[in-house]
Amino acid sequence: MAYGMGNQPVIVLKEGTERSKDKEAQYNNIAAARAVADAVRSTLGPKGMDKMLVDSMGDVIITNDGVTILKEIDVQHPAAKMVVEVAKTQDTECGDGTTSAVVLAGELLKRSEDLIEQNIHPTVITNGFKLAAAKAKEILNDIAIDVENNDEILIKVSNTAMTGKSVGGQKEKLSAIAVAAVRAVADENGVDVDNIKVEKKVGGTIAETELVTGIVIDKQRVHPRMPKKVKDAKIALLSTAMEIKKTEVDAQINISDPNAMSAFLQEEENTLKGMVDKVKESGANVVFCQKGVDDLVQHYMAKQGIFCIRRMKQSDMEKMARATGSKIVGNLQEMSADDLGFAEVVEERTVGDEEMTFVTGCKNPKAVSIIIRGGTEHVLDEVERSMHDAIRVISISIEDGKVVAGGGAPEIELNLRLSDYASSVGGREQLAIEAFADAMESIPWTLGKNAGLDGIDVIIALKHAHEQKGGTVFGIDLNTGKAADMVKLNVLEPLRVKTQAISSAAEVANMILRIDDVIASRRAPPTDPMSDPSMGGMMGGMPGGMM
Repeated sequence: MAYGMGNQPVIVLKEGTERSKDKEAQYNNIAAARAVADAVRSTLGPKGMDKMLVDSMGDVIITNDGVTILKEIDVQHPAAKMVVEVAKTQDTECGDGTTSAVVLAGELLKRSEDLIEQNIHPTVITNGFKLAAAKAKEILNDIAIDVENNDEILIKVSNTAMTGKSVGGQKEKLSAIAVAAVRAVADENGVDVDNIKVEKKVGGTIAETELVTGIVIDKQRVHPRMPKKVKDAKIALLSTAMEIKKTEVDAQINISDPNAMSAFLQEEENTLKGMVDKVKESGANVVFCQKGVDDLVQHYMAKQGIFCIRRMKQSDMEKMARATGSKIVGNLQEMSADDLGFAEVVEERTVGDEEMTFVTGCKNPKAVSIIIRGGTEHVLDEVERSMHDAIRVISISIEDGKVVAGGGAPEIELNLRLSDYASSVGGREQLAIEAFADAMESIPWTLGKNAGLDGIDVIIALKHAHEQKGGTVFGIDLNTGKAADMVKLNVLEPLRVKTQAISSAAEVANMILRIDDVIASRRAPPTDPMSDPSMGGMMGGMPGGMM
């Protein structure tokens, strides 16, 4: 509310609008963002705990994957939603480090609160954070280790990403599979993770997870008389249905003569048989159809020895086209031998207690599949999430060619070097850079705390180690609680995981700090026809209501 001439109140905002300004707005936003960080803090690191999430439908997810937790929680506060976006961006860019990014954002905002208390303007804080984030990237590049096409390093990076996830002690085997899969699909443009297809099948153990150099489809052939195995497969991909289309408009056909009825049915049968003849004529002996396949078409195909699968997913069709060199055909009548792809073998195999189709020996082996096995659905889901993280961290390590030590080592190095940098900058920004440096301690502190160690002891031990010569790679060994050489302990992370986490955390902290006014309109209640003016309103039709 504002006041005009003669102290008359001027109402600018709609009644019921909530407004908080200046420090109150900043503190509210910071509290909301920190609440998100606190929700996932206990899942950080190899000794992190899991969360059980039950959605409104009663489905259960058990995970310690930061981004999965935040996606499943229905966050309402707008500032908290911004922090959830940080986790999603980190997941898209790197696959790992989602919890670290959120914890860092929360810590930066916590330190900012102290600075705002000291009447340091948010603009000064955001400028300091920008300088610090840029310097942090520089420092990380300086301490990074080159990968040099070394698969051993990639396996260590993958093991580090999987540590603490529920993979039943099989991380070495899963990492080897992930590295082999990424190597198979990598080219000069980098790694397209979409070329790696992950299928899950309940049954067996995690140790039975396998890599298939080809494509696996979780479907079986449509007719039992079709061949189970086709060698030298010529593959047709159809995005059209192999059945008689219903008319677009409601139509009735009146048949008065019994002969006309049999001719009508005969014509329908000939049309369906013509579809199979067309497939045979093109030379195809395997058909993957995205839509339905009529029972009669299935029968004729079985007679001709053609292997067929129906209702394929669009994504599977695209992968199949890439792997086999087939073209997806939208009109069966236009199909020719040029549209067909090739695979050495297409066969149906039993995996667990279900049938799956394997397409192997493709023209372009730049598409591979991983079949994950496990005792329960929840285990499978968590292994799939771990595999996603592993595949992404291996990809970005290959693309960037650089990794850093894990275990909180880079964060402590940043803490020390940014503190030195702060004094060289001077001015009030120096305080913000120091706050940024202190926020870095939150990662090793949380790692230690989640492992049952004292956070302060962890920080002291690491700082002491980093002051020594060659101490940049010393992180916390969570089994002993002492500082140790992370490279020797095989704890490595991609450089991009760290740089992205710092960039995203700094960006979201700056955005939240720059908000000094929150104006929230009250949501309109559902309209009641009894009081709706457009209806003439039973109450509103008379002046002053009915009273």
